[in-house]
Amino acid sequence: QVQPVESGGGLVQPGGSLRLSCAASGSIRDIYDMGWYRQAPGKQREWVAHITNSGYANYAESMKARFTISRDNGKNTLYLQMNSLKPEDTGLYYCYVEKAYTRYWGQGTQVTVDS
Repeated sequence: QVQPVESGGGLVQPGGSLRLSCAASGSIRDIYDMGWYRQAPGKQREWVAHITNSGYANYAESMKARFTISRDNGKNTLYLQMNSLKPEDTGLYYCYVEKAYTRYWGQGTQVTVDS
């Protein structure tokens, strides 16, 4: 199995920045695509961004101008750089890692945007 573990969440002021990481461990050979979802309080889970093994990225429309997804294949680590954060960005951020047509999920890292 692959076990993704998110880190980097926390409390940040509106307009601030935060960089999330997702490190994959376990059976980490031949990991393919990776990405992020989030879930805000009282809302459904929302797709944030996706990146292919070759580094091609795409985003939810509302995140394109502020978020950047990247990966370090040598470290089996996924990143999400979040800038100009707003209170509505508050939520639990989950990463996923794809291998052998299976999507593995992390347990999430909490992001809170508040003064």
